[in-house]
Amino acid sequence: MPKINAATVAEHRAQQRAALVRAAIDILIEQGAGAVTPGAVGARAGLARSSFYQYFPSGAAILAAIVEDAFAAADTARDQALRTVEHPAGHIDAFVRAELRLAAQGLHRPAAALMRAELPQECRDRVHELHRLHYLPLQEAIAELSPTAPQLTAQLVGGLLQSAMAAVEGGADPDHVAERTLRLIHHGLG
Repeated sequence: MPKINAATVAEHRAQQRAALVRAAIDILIEQGAGAVTPGAVGARAGLARSSFYQYFPSGAAILAAIVEDAFAAADTARDQALRTVEHPAGHIDAFVRAELRLAAQGLHRPAAALMRAELPQECRDRVHELHRLHYLPLQEAIAELSPTAPQLTAQLVGGLLQSAMAAVEGGADPDHVAERTLRLIHHGLG
């Protein structure tokens, strides 16, 4: 029986799976989706290639897991930020600040790398659907504040937010970027 470093087999399996996902994210960001192979991920995680298949049936499956895990974490952060806010303007503020905190932590990097990657259409469709659902609360708040062309307005605000996240990922202070971004958004919606 293989040696485990956790209290239970279930904890050991969760740790091994998490190590594989972390290794796949590192490879994805450094080398692109095409380099995320079972052999490369297993080697990066310090596991045998055969161990990879105990957790994922293919390289595409671990890419799908990265997508699901990244959006689940982002949705949790968004929901926590919006939980105590009632006014649409407050939703926009909380959403933007939460997104910039995630950007400062580097949590947007896997999703951004996947959006640039050559993925199977089914995987791309899933990324777009998760992205749409993640941004839905922001779009609804914008529609309440700016009923004229709300979809176009939300796209424009989304572009500004993407630029703000890029600035934070490039090293800009998240609080300063958030203040400037929110000032521009509220001025534009006013």
